[in-house]
Amino acid sequence: MLKRVDVRFLKQPEEVGLEKPVFIEGLPGIGHVGKLVADHLVKELKAEKVVEIYSHHFPPQVMVNEDGTIRLPKNEVYAYKSKGDSPDLLILVGDFQSMNGEGHFELVNAYIEVAKKFGAVRIYTLGGYGVGKLVEEPYVIGAANSLKLVEELKSYGVRIERGEPSGGIIGASGLLLGVSQLEGIEAACLMGVTSGYMVDPKSAKAVLEVLMKMLNLKVSVEALDERAKEMERLIAQIKEMQEAAMQQWKSDEDLRYFR
Repeated sequence: MLKRVDVRFLKQPEEVGLEKPVFIEGLPGIGHVGKLVADHLVKELKAEKVVEIYSHHFPPQVMVNEDGTIRLPKNEVYAYKSKGDSPDLLILVGDFQSMNGEGHFELVNAYIEVAKKFGAVRIYTLGGYGVGKLVEEPYVIGAANSLKLVEELKSYGVRIERGEPSGGIIGASGLLLGVSQLEGIEAACLMGVTSGYMVDPKSAKAVLEVLMKMLNLKVSVEALDERAKEMERLIAQIKEMQEAAMQQWKSDEDLRYFR
């Protein structure tokens, strides 16, 4: 039977053999910024899936695969064993966040327990910060659960804007910072500024570039670049349609003077 939060280890921590890993959360959210970054890292690093998480707090549905088979919604944790100077990583990706407040707390507790079992020494949560308008040049704002980490974020060009986000950081990205503080784990949130209207690979690239610097990590950004170019073409088309509609409206208004 499926538990309220059902954590299933495909490999135990001792089998994976990570050393002081950094835990990265990138679940669906504003602009899918965090999800785009986390999914990109999993693919580029060829990370290994080690944990699956099912929950009553996900939407009551199944996902339909391309071949017509189905699966339950789930979130997953992937492990990456570094071969260079970058740290080992645990990357949380998935289909959904919780549909309710209680579920957010229960799921975040589960994520923290997974991080602790693998010996994670730091947590980075990734997301988007919606500003309600198109952003030509995305940048990254941040928050952390210690002043020491706030200063570290600043040194990498992350903006710390007083009182922003004004409503706090909602969902897993925010709660992970708070709960990890109680557990004595350093944690920071990196948020790419985005319109909030659509999936934003350009903002995701901005977050990824900061994260790579912080982790001394090198991965290709080509796939995100391509998606960003596609999105820019779409935005240009939308702007053209809006301008055409505005010109038509002005023309109709002018004609009314002759009626």
